[in-house]
Amino acid sequence: MVIKVFLASSSGSTAIKKKQQDVVGFLEALKVDYAQLDIACNEENRMWMRQNVPEDKKPANGIPLPPQIFNEEGYCGDYDTFFDAKEDNSVYAFLGLPPPPGSKEAEQADKAHIVENGNHAEEILDDSIEVPVEERNGDAHVEEEQAEEADEEEGEGGEEEAEEEAANDEATEEETAGDEALAEEEEEAVGETDEAQAEEEEQEEEDLQSEEEEELRQLEEQDDEGSEEEEEADVQEEEEEDLEETQEEEAE
Repeated sequence: MVIKVFLASSSGSTAIKKKQQDVVGFLEALKVDYAQLDIACNEENRMWMRQNVPEDKKPANGIPLPPQIFNEEGYCGDYDTFFDAKEDNSVYAFLGLPPPPGSKEAEQADKAHIVENGNHAEEILDDSIEVPVEERNGDAHVEEEQAEEADEEEGEGGEEEAEEEAANDEATEEETAGDEALAEEEEEAVGETDEAQAEEEEQEEEDLQSEEEEELRQLEEQDDEGSEEEEEADVQEEEEEDLEETQEEEAE
């Protein structure tokens, strides 16, 4: 049986290209043999695909779009049904192929087969027969225990890492707080220095102003004293002149 995937190699739709790549990539990952049939370059492929897609599976316009998947002559589905099968782990059933042993789909098929065979299922599900946990679960039980132990170790390791991170965060916060306090102290010291310097400058200005006022006062006093002396000299000179005139008059 050959799986046929009808594709459009020269499609201008990005959505169609992505869907085609998803289908082809997944089939290759499952190592499923398939054949790509191009409908863009081959008119026969396009007509065959359109004629063999069931009427109830065609869109409203009646023209099915790629990718379309067939198993020989039998129709499997389009991208949407393929995607649903992939999500449900039923791709082999979708393609009409037997699932390979050991795959999830094969395990699901075995479980379904067991449930269909009522007697066998009842024997397994009979609670009256006690079966050791190890025998019921086999290696799975051991793996579960190992997984639980690993989870516990990871949990302990995670707690230790969380404690270390919390300690590192606290140390970082303390360092940050110390830096901020130091910066505040430096700012306060700078502020006090600026204030002291401003007070000194203000005091110097006041002292200088006082000295200038004192010098000005002394100059004014000196000017006043000089004026008084000049006035006294003028008065004395006038008295002397009056005396001389009086003497001359008496001599005459």
